[in-house]
Amino acid sequence: MSDTKPHIAILGAGPTGLEAALAAAEAGHPFTVYEASPAVAGNVRAWGHVRLFTPWEMNVSPRMRRHLEAAGRAVPGGAECPTGHDLAEKILEPLAALPEIAPHLRLDTRVLSIGRQGLLKHEEIATPERGRHPFRLLLADGAGREWTATADLVIDATGTWGSPNTLGDAGIPAPGERSLAGEIRRDVPDLSAEKEGWAGKTVLLAGAGHSAQTAVRALAELAKEAPGTRVIWALRNPEPAWGTHEGDPLADRAALAAAAAELAGGASPAVEARRGAVVEEIAKPNGRFQVTLRNGAGPETVEVDRILSLTGAVGDHGLYRQLQVHECYATCGPIKLSAALLGAGSSDCLTQTTHGADTLTNPEPGFFILGAKSYGRNNTFLMRIGWEQVEEVFGLLG
Repeated sequence: MSDTKPHIAILGAGPTGLEAALAAAEAGHPFTVYEASPAVAGNVRAWGHVRLFTPWEMNVSPRMRRHLEAAGRAVPGGAECPTGHDLAEKILEPLAALPEIAPHLRLDTRVLSIGRQGLLKHEEIATPERGRHPFRLLLADGAGREWTATADLVIDATGTWGSPNTLGDAGIPAPGERSLAGEIRRDVPDLSAEKEGWAGKTVLLAGAGHSAQTAVRALAELAKEAPGTRVIWALRNPEPAWGTHEGDPLADRAALAAAAAELAGGASPAVEARRGAVVEEIAKPNGRFQVTLRNGAGPETVEVDRILSLTGAVGDHGLYRQLQVHECYATCGPIKLSAALLGAGSSDCLTQTTHGADTLTNPEPGFFILGAKSYGRNNTFLMRIGWEQVEEVFGLLG
């Protein structure tokens, strides 16, 4: 690297990526933000119709608020919980339009792979020489054009939403899943806009997390006005935890969990829960899906019109396959942070704290994974943690 401040490539223009961009601007670092979607916050927009559990005051960082107010932009506050679209349109879009960020933003530009210019993964292991080689990024736009760019430092804030887990047992695709992948839905549908595609259908829903809970509640409501709508809900655990606890301060989260537990218990004639069930095989021989479920009672084949797989997501780890990144063998997050999270043992996002700048470093010098992706398979990430991680990384950079 030269004596000037290093150029930073920031991957992802979501809440953590834009926070990093503001921090880079404040510190005088040259930077470029790469966003795969045609507009900022592509991952957030993918669930834009879904309402967050947290109020506005927890979804706007102090740095974001300061920059927006300095630009004369009104910043929402108070106890109302925004939707993903609210967050994108009222906070993230205005941030991206600020003169501090806009000239450095590259939309519709996906980072396909990252390496070290002139080096392979196994070369210059833990030597100062490796850090003297710039990162080489392979980029592509929506039209398929590819090119490369370089950077001295990389912040991977690409999140997890675009990398859903598979549907089959043991975390691997069920037989037939890959060939039918284009027909399996893996995001929370907006039933107000897609009613015709779901009304009167029999749906296999897999998953027990908040996305699946949101979907089953919406489908149960749809069934009240659209007779024939039916949900077969495959729950891998016989007794799901539902992601809440007694005295939960997030009222919307508590209400969703209570509704999900009631629906799994038979509160709606439209919802049939299959507890302890995993997907064994998927086929589509006659225009409808035939899905084989397996639980303690043995295999069961159900015929459905649609499959909704909401089994969680992890980040795209293939991005840095050619870098020296040490991942946790269990959670797929960076090893030092993963170890700290496992040691802390907290199961609620509200109690999360950062664990120091050192936990964000990797064997690969100058490469940082921040935001939801840094938590790997740990699902207790809170937006505030990403902003605090940004502060810690820029503290290291000086």
